[in-house]
Amino acid sequence: MTEKDVLVIGGGAAGFFAAINIAEQNTKLKVAILERGKDVLTKVKVSGGGRCNVTHAEFIPQELVLNYPRGEKELLGPFHQFMTGDTIDWFEKRGVPLKMEDDGRMFPITDSSQTIIDCFLNEAKKNKVDILMNHSVKSIQKESDVFVVDTNQGLFTSKKVLIATGSNPKIWKLLEDLGHTISNPVPSLFTFNIKDDRIQDIPGVVVNHVLVKVADSHLESSGTLLITHWGMSAPAILKLSAFGALELAKRDYKFKIDINFINTSFEDCLDVLKELKLEIAKKTVYKSAQFDVPKRLWQKLVLASKMDNETRWADLNKDQLESLATQLTQAIFNVEGKSTFKEEFVTAGGVELKEVNFKTFESKLVPQLYFAGEVLNIDAITGGFNFQNAWTSAFIAAQNMSR
Repeated sequence: MTEKDVLVIGGGAAGFFAAINIAEQNTKLKVAILERGKDVLTKVKVSGGGRCNVTHAEFIPQELVLNYPRGEKELLGPFHQFMTGDTIDWFEKRGVPLKMEDDGRMFPITDSSQTIIDCFLNEAKKNKVDILMNHSVKSIQKESDVFVVDTNQGLFTSKKVLIATGSNPKIWKLLEDLGHTISNPVPSLFTFNIKDDRIQDIPGVVVNHVLVKVADSHLESSGTLLITHWGMSAPAILKLSAFGALELAKRDYKFKIDINFINTSFEDCLDVLKELKLEIAKKTVYKSAQFDVPKRLWQKLVLASKMDNETRWADLNKDQLESLATQLTQAIFNVEGKSTFKEEFVTAGGVELKEVNFKTFESKLVPQLYFAGEVLNIDAITGGFNFQNAWTSAFIAAQNMSR
């Protein structure tokens, strides 16, 4: 039986951040990370296309929480304690400066997730954190004031335990055995599968400032839209998938979306088209894209509007003008399923938030049991927000566990 002062279960972003900060804040504590896999920090490695999207340049807690479909209310207090600026500072002090991109996402200036991994491994070594790979946890029990953690490589005891296993059904089951309630997990960040002639054969087309709504719901989002081989992706779609995670799961990922490609009303669009009919009368509609719509998409929408590639602006009748205005501002598409967004799968679901003290990230039901990251029912849209939740929860838990 191995005795430790603190056991961190899960060798991902949140687990490492917590373990390093605990060991740093109290050098007397014996801290160990138990990781079931043969590698640690695997999700960090693939995140942000291998560049690691560490956080997002949003420095006002009230604004930052708006990016969390689940956890918005609970994270407000914690973000006042540790948020974006603190994250940037933490990494910089350890030789990893971050840079900001135009969309607010922040990456290490090396553009390599390996920089973050190396930083964590060095800090863990420096602070004498034991990293135990291939340790799969089989049970967690509390005997008087000590946790007994059974793994495939023997028993561990510890006064304090932090769970940072992300979306792990096996660990959720063990937490249920300790009395916790688990919100049913459903996928959160995903792209939409759509088969439609209007987007056939034009993958890679990007449309900015698009408005997307899910039919028969309050769900809507705006932003950039990317047409892919299998349907649609990019922030406008991913935001919908995150905020609509529970609703879209109920619909078995079959629903209609209404897209306004030009973020302009039908009436205003129609007025502009009528003016164009007079101004560029001799040109063909097919070859003269308008409203900053990418040429390949414009041509598809023109062909879907009761005209061919020879139709001239002058020859457009009322019906064709209205049809084109509809395609531009109220295009309906059938979604027939979802695909995982890159390797950055995120899950809505996890430990019920009302069972956690957000001043400390300690369980309200089991004293000295703490949580960090996605094991809780907290998730965010894409852009570095899920990592910020990991850093904040891990840091605050560490502060309290190191005492």
